[in-house]
Amino acid sequence: MSAQPVNPNLPPDHVTVFIDGVELAAPKGSMIIQAADKAGIPIPRFCYHDKLAIAANCRMCLVEVEKMPKPAPACATPVMDGMKVVTRSEKALKSQRNVMEFLLINHPLDCPICDQGGECELQDLSLGYGRSVSRFAERKRVVPDEDLGPLVATEMTRCIQCTRCVRFTADIAGTYELGGMQRGENLQIGTFDGKPLTTELSGNVIDVCPVGALTNKVFRFRARPWELIARESLGGHDALGSNLFLHLRRGDVMRAVPRDNEAVNECWLSDRDRYSHQGLSADDRALRPLVKESGEWREASWDEALARVAKILRDNPADELGVLVHPATSNEEGALLARLADALGCGNLDHRIAQRDLSDGAVAEAFAMPVAELDRADAIVIVGSNLRHEVPLLHQRVRQAWKRGAKVYVVNPVDFDFTFDVAGKAIVAPSQMAAMLASAGLSNALEGTQHAAIIVGNVAEASAHAAEIRRAAAALAASTGARLCRIPQGANALGLSRHGVLPTSRDANAMLADGRSAYVIYGIEPGLDFADQAQALRALGAAQVVAFSQFACESTRAVADVILPIGALAEIDATLTNLDGRDQRAVAAGKLPGEARAGWRVLRALGGELAVPGFAFTDLAGLRAGLQPRTVDVVVSAAPAVSGDGLELAVSQAIYRVDGLTRRAAALQSHPLTLGPRIVLHPDDAAAAGVADAAMAKVSNAAGTATLQVAVDDRVGKGAAWVESGYGATAALAAGKVEVVAA
Repeated sequence: MSAQPVNPNLPPDHVTVFIDGVELAAPKGSMIIQAADKAGIPIPRFCYHDKLAIAANCRMCLVEVEKMPKPAPACATPVMDGMKVVTRSEKALKSQRNVMEFLLINHPLDCPICDQGGECELQDLSLGYGRSVSRFAERKRVVPDEDLGPLVATEMTRCIQCTRCVRFTADIAGTYELGGMQRGENLQIGTFDGKPLTTELSGNVIDVCPVGALTNKVFRFRARPWELIARESLGGHDALGSNLFLHLRRGDVMRAVPRDNEAVNECWLSDRDRYSHQGLSADDRALRPLVKESGEWREASWDEALARVAKILRDNPADELGVLVHPATSNEEGALLARLADALGCGNLDHRIAQRDLSDGAVAEAFAMPVAELDRADAIVIVGSNLRHEVPLLHQRVRQAWKRGAKVYVVNPVDFDFTFDVAGKAIVAPSQMAAMLASAGLSNALEGTQHAAIIVGNVAEASAHAAEIRRAAAALAASTGARLCRIPQGANALGLSRHGVLPTSRDANAMLADGRSAYVIYGIEPGLDFADQAQALRALGAAQVVAFSQFACESTRAVADVILPIGALAEIDATLTNLDGRDQRAVAAGKLPGEARAGWRVLRALGGELAVPGFAFTDLAGLRAGLQPRTVDVVVSAAPAVSGDGLELAVSQAIYRVDGLTRRAAALQSHPLTLGPRIVLHPDDAAAAGVADAAMAKVSNAAGTATLQVAVDDRVGKGAAWVESGYGATAALAAGKVEVVAA
């Protein structure tokens, strides 16, 4: 290798390397395997993964490098100018075959019953590099399995100690839950303490495992890979819109796996998006149209049910009608609902059903800093968010920024768990969060930063002081040059805002506070999805209600007069707009259960029944051809009254209780992160209220009363009380102040 550059025309940070005779330009400091991958030259590997730290412990990628006496691992050998590499020389192939023989010494011969069979990296490479006969006559070692929880199944005898799972939990998830125990041939991968995995990204260890040691416990023994058909879909439980494939067998969704998209979810998938498909087969799925007569439910034909709905809408026109839409509803369905409301002269249309304070007319906005750039930020402020549970893969991006040196600051009512260190934090009651954002300390911390972001999340957006917090965050961004990134409150809140699913007369809170004579609720579980459940159930219970729903649950049956069964996201063609403002499409995957129909088809039929304009299309292509962004002058309502004594309620979403599908996914409900309904108090506030840890307490405010178990934790700000939404027991409480007394 000459001291002079082989190719002087290359950029100064690149070198020339020759792999199998092919001249390549590679960045200085990169590894041989990275240059080969870029050129499409295959090198076998097990431990190497593009997103994980280099370990170089499987040695499967040994290659011959000119002037090196021994084969070198391609994953851990940096390129040098003029380096000549041969990947398939006699020396390289012999080394690779020898490594394969060692790897197979203890590997069990159970491919016929292994869930990884058919998509196993070890199977694929052993075909090319393995011997047909083993020379190993001794007994194979056996490794006891660990119970890693309800999501990941283990067969650790198959493990080849590549440590991909260890590096994932350390580098990406940040929980450091897996590691190597013992040494040499006794090395085992495990959790040390035998406890289940608690990371919200645990399913990714299944994807990175190159053998059948870690597999999908929910999918286990249900199908073979070659029986499955893949359909492109999206995660519908947060605003990131993670790209994924749904794998089907005979129309049934068997599993979800990540679909690579560097701008959105990279190659990862949160457990919430991976396992929520279990809810598709819930016992209370809405299978047929239902109508209520004399207080009793009976099945009806689609024609009868639609005629009944049309009569309700005709009898309650214009301002007498309220239309409430779940914020995960697709753009196509949302646009049709907006057309329907327009045709009926109804300005009471809203998707912001879980937000208490809309006094500033706030709607969802695209991130000012794209998600793909967030991991290169030099400062990040997290405002009112349990980010790790709210948008798990956005939290992972913040962790990557922190690893690169970013300073992270937090303003929250609870000192939530993050997998990164915090440079500064203010843990205060919700009413004080705006003042903390306006303080000089935070402004000074952001001074001089070139690439700063302010992330405002659900705890702030659902607060009774949300408008004040939003104004303070916007002012801080304007004064420091930081980018404001408000997390849309719903998987498609941004898309629905763009397509006009917004009020011109009464917003969601106003139309429930001042009850209408009839309501349309779309995709909503009435007992759990509203900001003020008691108010919502009172208003709905006193009116005629048409429910477009995936589930005929108890709360829907209690308030509705007609239930029209519609498909879930996994079962329909749909477009969602993610927090970057990126429109993404999902393809219909699972078969619709019973007589359920795609929501846009039901709305098209209803529009025809009502003979209103805007419903003349005949197929989805015709509908999409007419979709256009729609500007709405959003009505501004009064701020919610927050008065009286007591603790300020801080409400965050329970990670696996965010919508009807996740609530019905059995594996997610048995996960350690599903803690159940409880109220968490600061020790001083618990002592003042006369309640102890693990005791039961009565919690009440203007909305209602709940009996909850108490947890005492100094991570909660003084003067605040923390509950998670999505549980029936906490649904009785609305954001504001609460009184806590011993039960």
